[in-house]
Amino acid sequence: MKVATGKSILDGIAIGPLRFYHKVDTEIVMASKLTPAEELSRFATAQGKAQEQLGTLYEKALEEVGEDNAAIFEIHQMMVEDDDYVEAIQSIIETQGATAEYAVFTTGDNFAATFAAMDDAYMKARAVDVKDISRRLVNILTGVVEGNLLGDQPVILVADDLTPSETVQMDKSKLLGFVTRKGSTNSHTAILARTMNIPALIGVEIDEAWDGKPGIIDGYNHCVYVEPTADLAGSMQKKHNEDLQQRALLQGLKGKENVTLDGRHVNLYANIGNVGDVGLVLQNDASGIGLFRSEFIYLNAQSYPTEDEQFAIYKQVAETMGGRKVIIRTLDIGADKQADYFQLEKEENPALGFRAIRICLTRKEIFKTQLRAILRASAYGKVSIMFPMIISVREVRDAKDILAECRKELASEGVAMGEVEIGIMIETPAAVAMADELAQEVEFFSLGTNDLTQYTLAIDRQNPRLDAFYDPHHPAVLRMIRHTIEAGHRHNCWVGICGELGADPKLTETFLRMGVDELSVSPSSILPLRKIVRSLDLTKEPTVVNPPV
Repeated sequence: MKVATGKSILDGIAIGPLRFYHKVDTEIVMASKLTPAEELSRFATAQGKAQEQLGTLYEKALEEVGEDNAAIFEIHQMMVEDDDYVEAIQSIIETQGATAEYAVFTTGDNFAATFAAMDDAYMKARAVDVKDISRRLVNILTGVVEGNLLGDQPVILVADDLTPSETVQMDKSKLLGFVTRKGSTNSHTAILARTMNIPALIGVEIDEAWDGKPGIIDGYNHCVYVEPTADLAGSMQKKHNEDLQQRALLQGLKGKENVTLDGRHVNLYANIGNVGDVGLVLQNDASGIGLFRSEFIYLNAQSYPTEDEQFAIYKQVAETMGGRKVIIRTLDIGADKQADYFQLEKEENPALGFRAIRICLTRKEIFKTQLRAILRASAYGKVSIMFPMIISVREVRDAKDILAECRKELASEGVAMGEVEIGIMIETPAAVAMADELAQEVEFFSLGTNDLTQYTLAIDRQNPRLDAFYDPHHPAVLRMIRHTIEAGHRHNCWVGICGELGADPKLTETFLRMGVDELSVSPSSILPLRKIVRSLDLTKEPTVVNPPV
């Protein structure tokens, strides 16, 4: 038996034969026998064909993984037409007398290398997207048709890397899981794997000698077993069966209340990034939306989204949720979330820089556009507003003043609006220290534990070299959470958690004993958390021992 380790995309088990996937090697000729004008025409035709293929992939992904995840293929369509990308290809054709396929291949390699060299993790992950669209164009130009990736029987696919296109095109009934040498947990391929519930490992030192041999992906322990022993195979099969049974049992919790055995109620809300995620919220029976990350509307746009564009999105979410609470976090852009059209200057320390509420309070018109859209949508459901990265009472009051200004303008225009609850994110030690004062300004707090942990421990959570030091269970972090909950309750301000810790089953009991009112998590975590909540009796001794807080 051989064991190889990597990074797990999804907790889960996959058992089956390992199959290597080799991309078709295309012979690319540089010098063209045609004129540059004829090669440019070939390229333009390939662009059109690529757009058709990507449109088909978008429709397939829309059906299988939802609008938000399908959006990558809309992005690919835009990349195929990107001015810089196209101009680089045209220049190589015209100045070097090259074939269109050589120009596309060379440009794709150059652009991918540029992305891969960037510091930002999100931009690094875009390298594979450039390679994906370039490979598609080269295949069209050379007449190559990619074959069946999986064959006739269910397999664990092993590859150097996989693109989003390849992942979506696979027959899901034949794909048990996949293992790749390259890849990123931030890549669209990883996101698609999680959404489709496919166990996967990335960053694995793969060996072609594995091809055809029995294998097991153990997503819990971040490893793949090649030719496992009979005992290991038996225990892994048992764990896999338990996972399937657990999923089936969780479905029986739909419609049940989030109430402990001693009668304590907690709201279990879901985090979303766009309209396409609402289906998963309803499917997993969340009580509401505790975090609508509105910045993704901006990140998926080519220029500032208009008031009407945003209103349409917020209205659809509010209406679809049918009276359940929808908490919209205002624009939280900056740091690792960048949109070129904002023209934000490069910063030495972006995590501590010009971001979130700091942008909104200094670029008032952008802020007002969003607030007006949210206020208009509040007439169609139970909408709340949450301001991110707050560190002072002054910031809250300034934001509320701008909100009041927008409400006054809309009222004078005869626009209908509903009542809107106002809250803030608690994600800095400063906000925790000021929690008593801040609680008197708003109606709710939501603890953003990802940033709170980062700033409390002085550890960059994007830096993999610090993984051994990054401890979200650190007593200092837990004490800050408890202090915030107690301060909020002293002033009739309810308190929730919307960061990664909210979905940590090891802390659910701890948070409930602290008095947390709400946990907002990924849609898939709702039912597992409901099961834990319904099994607890808070009048008895704690069943989970955590560091003293």
